[in-house]
Amino acid sequence: MDLKFIGIDPETGGGNCPAVWLDEKRQEIVFQGWTADEETTQRTRQDSPLPDTEGVVRLPYRMIEIIRKALDEAAGS
Repeated sequence: MDLKFIGIDPETGGGNCPAVWLDEKRQEIVFQGWTADEETTQRTRQDSPLPDTEGVVRLPYRMIEIIRKALDEAAGS
């Protein structure tokens, strides 16, 4: 699989950190984040069903610029 790395949490301690990639072939943005707790997951289900093939993750606000960069690059493809 060919993923283009966009960036990692700028306050990373070196591992197991939120990150963002682009999958240009599939035209998808890939996020690695903290697994949401059950309370958060249940709340999201009020707005959108959550099938077994999906998950809820959390990303810190400090990653806004990295996410924006991924969006800009995806929009330019």
